[in-house]
Amino acid sequence: MNALTATIAGIGFWTDGLPDWDAARAFARDGTRPDNAPARPSPQLLAPNERRRAPGSVAVALEVAMAACRDAGIAPETLPSVFASTHGDLGITDYMCDTLSTDPTAISPTKFHNSVHNAAAGYWTIGAHCTEATTALSAYDATFAQGLLEAMMQLATGTPAVLLVAYDTASAGLLGTVTHSEGLLGAALVLVRDGDGPRISASLRDGADLESPGPLGTHAERNAMAQMLPLFDALATGGSRAVLRAGPHRSLSLEIADAQSQAEPAHG
Repeated sequence: MNALTATIAGIGFWTDGLPDWDAARAFARDGTRPDNAPARPSPQLLAPNERRRAPGSVAVALEVAMAACRDAGIAPETLPSVFASTHGDLGITDYMCDTLSTDPTAISPTKFHNSVHNAAAGYWTIGAHCTEATTALSAYDATFAQGLLEAMMQLATGTPAVLLVAYDTASAGLLGTVTHSEGLLGAALVLVRDGDGPRISASLRDGADLESPGPLGTHAERNAMAQMLPLFDALATGGSRAVLRAGPHRSLSLEIADAQSQAEPAHG
């Protein structure tokens, strides 16, 4: 296939101990971490009561989505979006399975509401007053690569800008014995067809060999969405390429031009 291209206009990032993209870049550069990092994202898009009740999957997705839109200087309600998560909210899924097997009539309506895979996308479109199209997808350990391909194909077919949001949560209970994931991890990109910023060119390749993880990949390696971190390590350190798992025996090779513009401490 011909290479797909996009410019990264904005970035959002959140994981345990690194609560924004500036903190992530500093950690990738020299290992520094912020003092008193919050234990959980606090997305201002939600009203205070909803913010407290929102599951971690929704909180981290909305936090990074808003951060990427601010970084790009683009109004969130104008952007079509792609939400990518390997498992959705594993804690809620484990609760649903356990309750259905023991006392089905005791299912919490709120947890049922938040158990669907597109819950974060739904909160986003309501909170941002966005009526543009949104997509929620999962492809196991190729989820981020497939989400990135979906966003870049939307650009290639005429959409001027797309928001890509990727996130996963910690596993819990019996489900956690077969599907392991730790902590919260989320990142978002506002991708545009033209403009200033790192320029990525993506091509599918045969083979599934990956490079050794960088600082961010090592920091959050136990989260299911660590699959996206080769790209963010490259952006944080001014790297020129990254390879992502794209499916069985397939990889997505990314060439990155002008990544140094993201690695500069003064950005943002």
